[in-house]
Amino acid sequence: MTETPYWKTKSLVEMSLTEWEALCDGCGLCCLNKLEDWDTGEVVFTSVACTLLDGNTCQCKDYSHRQTIVPDCIQLTPDQVDTIAWLPPTCGYRLVHEGRDLYWWHPLVSGDPDTVHQAGISARGRTISEDEVDVEDFEDFVVDWPLTVGETVE
Repeated sequence: MTETPYWKTKSLVEMSLTEWEALCDGCGLCCLNKLEDWDTGEVVFTSVACTLLDGNTCQCKDYSHRQTIVPDCIQLTPDQVDTIAWLPPTCGYRLVHEGRDLYWWHPLVSGDPDTVHQAGISARGRTISEDEVDVEDFEDFVVDWPLTVGETVE
């Protein structure tokens, strides 16, 4: 008999740090700069990536020091998952919080960290570093694909 995966039996707050970290699928979408309309509160994604995002691996170049290097980096916690509306629809944290299962391409399901890229879910090859764009020009890089990835991939 196969044991039920922990993400189906535990809430986000019940997970160990290792289990929590493994829920990240490595897509890199949360590391894209977002713009918020001050009047409406609407948030849009840009293809401008955090200076620490490796555009090929979609991993942080200095994960353990990210908040020191990038002070406005948001460290996601279980308490924040339901308050951060811009989490992509395919985000493992969001899916588990909503009582949904992880997709076939999630590394915890597939056993392969590359399937998130093979399925076209990640930011791989779609970004430009914020080091190459003036913040005043971020509006020129607004994209909707972070909110539509996975719509045709089940």
